[in-house]
Amino acid sequence: MTETSRENLPVVVIGAGPVGLAAAAHLLERGLEPLVLEAGNGPAAAVASWGHVRLFSPWQYDIDAAARRLLAGTGWVEPNLDALPTGSDLVENYLAPLAGVLGDHVRYGARVSDVARDGADRSRSLGRERRPYLVRYTAGNEVHETRASAVIDASGTYGMPNPLGLSGLPAIGEEHAAGHLTGALPDVLGSDRERFAGRTTLVVGMGHSAANTLLSLVELAKDEPTTRIVWAIRGGSARRLYGGGSDDELPARGLLGTRLRDAVEAGQVELLTRVAIERLEPEASGTVRVLGTARKDGTDGGLDLAVDTIVNATGFRPDLNMLREVRLDLDPVVEAPRQIASLIDPNHHSCGTVPAHGETELKHPDDGFYLVGMKSYGRAPTFLLATGYEQVRSVVAALAGDRAAADAVELNLPQTGVCSSDLAFAADADGVVSAEALAGATSGGCCAAPSGPQTVTLGLGAPAEAASGCGSTAESASGCGTAEPEPVKVGFATGVEHGRSSD
Repeated sequence: MTETSRENLPVVVIGAGPVGLAAAAHLLERGLEPLVLEAGNGPAAAVASWGHVRLFSPWQYDIDAAARRLLAGTGWVEPNLDALPTGSDLVENYLAPLAGVLGDHVRYGARVSDVARDGADRSRSLGRERRPYLVRYTAGNEVHETRASAVIDASGTYGMPNPLGLSGLPAIGEEHAAGHLTGALPDVLGSDRERFAGRTTLVVGMGHSAANTLLSLVELAKDEPTTRIVWAIRGGSARRLYGGGSDDELPARGLLGTRLRDAVEAGQVELLTRVAIERLEPEASGTVRVLGTARKDGTDGGLDLAVDTIVNATGFRPDLNMLREVRLDLDPVVEAPRQIASLIDPNHHSCGTVPAHGETELKHPDDGFYLVGMKSYGRAPTFLLATGYEQVRSVVAALAGDRAAADAVELNLPQTGVCSSDLAFAADADGVVSAEALAGATSGGCCAAPSGPQTVTLGLGAPAEAASGCGSTAESASGCGTAEPEPVKVGFATGVEHGRSSD
């Protein structure tokens, strides 16, 4: 076959979410042609699906710099940078206008199924570096192929939830019970209300997604008193999410954990610990039986629970199937690029403690291929939008041949607020958090509000005297960070050096 040159081919970006669209903006700014392939029917389809959720970070940390410059001349009105957007706000007031400016560079309804080097499978080495990438995707009922000089995979992990089974495998019958599973962020008080009102719901997981769903269910039960809420966690205690305690290096986390603990202690939420879900059996009555083992009120025993709905807030993992023919260098534990795996390990880092990293840490044996955004974090939940924006800035600089810019990575985070879930609870209907609410939401926690705005710079050139900071998006956990070149390992006292110890 005739070998195609990589020159003058577009850079394919997989996914039109916040990081994918930011990558396209940087590519255009650098004079490179982007082609964004998005499986959904519009920009940021995953974000739109949790549009009812308010982010924990204000607008100023949710807008990419190159995207802002691209939008500046279009009449776009920048939102209140101090307000906390919902997912819908993020799409409607930023990502949709950005996608509109990018125009034909974004192709919707295009689901990528495979990425390979054109004419060379994974085992072939001769001349591999000269070959472009071949990207195969489905649009409508037709299969298409396009060639690319490089590929930036920003497809995220939202479509790949972790299974309910304890060993990383689906519980027996989980596939057949899929109709009973909602995903991590159902709109309990809005569009999904009828699915939960007066019914029995099992929430599985111990992250912020689970906590927010549980609190929404508690609110729903005030109007619908026959609503039953059962919470299942794999660990032996919920103290990690509540905050504080002898096994938690983080101070109390404030409103989110306190409200949830109070709901459990008041009997509004039934807590099951040491849960191992082994089997799901849909029943003719419309419920599903959840079978396995669990501990309740300090007693271990069998689990046999009939529920209407299961909220599987179990976290996510990357879809690597479409990359089988690409030579990747992934950490065997978290499935992230090997060089950043220890930097994002959730046992030692929260969102705010992950240092800035760029093209050097994200590259793989196949040159010109990059995992960015949430997908670059593999199974780690500590991703921050600002981190993804810095990733693609560095990657695109390298693709453009600007090595100095690619290596000059840094991350500007506020010392307080971005990683406090309390802020989402304290915000008014417009996402604005008053000074009084800010002080109340963050007092006593790791992110207590200073008297004025303070910024922490993480990465090359960060000042040694910079204090610790915080950062998060809706899907991340709270925590404090550091600006030291070797970040302080802030996290949970698990004794595990690398990899999640438990839920």
